[in-house]
Amino acid sequence: MFHLRYGSAIRLVNGLGKEYLVPAAGQPEGASSRSKRADAVRNQQTLLDAAAEVFVTSGVDAPIREIAARAGVGLGTLYRHFPTRADLVAAVYRHQIEACAEAGPTLLAGAASPFDALRQWVDLFVDFLVTKHGLADALQSDSDRFAALHTHFLDRLMPVCAQLLDAAVDAGDIRPGIQPYELMRGIGNLCIGRDTDARYDPRRLIELLLRGLR
Repeated sequence: MFHLRYGSAIRLVNGLGKEYLVPAAGQPEGASSRSKRADAVRNQQTLLDAAAEVFVTSGVDAPIREIAARAGVGLGTLYRHFPTRADLVAAVYRHQIEACAEAGPTLLAGAASPFDALRQWVDLFVDFLVTKHGLADALQSDSDRFAALHTHFLDRLMPVCAQLLDAAVDAGDIRPGIQPYELMRGIGNLCIGRDTDARYDPRRLIELLLRGLR
């Protein structure tokens, strides 16, 4: 029996001329498919990050081609992951929810004080609220999906906000009694109009709101 290198595998030929294709050393069976899956996940994450950036500057009606270009992939790759604009918008929304939720404990562990962690998290939360501008319009034909996303939004972010508020109260940074839903709702209300009025910067009022918690 002798062997020949054949791509990422070795072709074995026995004395009767029958061939066998086996994985090459260092390339276990299934490694190629795992690599492709990893590439697909990376492409998806890159697309979500690019879409979030484009949505901030151009809104959810931005050309799909612009998002693909920002991500450095072809339109075919984008449509394989997100067949419709609504799929992409909903995925970006979930992606941003998770990023905002995961940032809370990280900020709390690394900030100079719980209040600083709260302020930094609120800044991320405002970024998220801006990113989701136009979500309802983009999903107007799928009210069930929008409702599910809103429920996920509250389920994931309210506990994080509560954790930050509790830590700030325990440290004596803010007064007790502030409810996470009230704070999040208030910040959301202050963000209304940001995209239609260049003279309005909600962050200035949000900073005043946070100072009022002290």
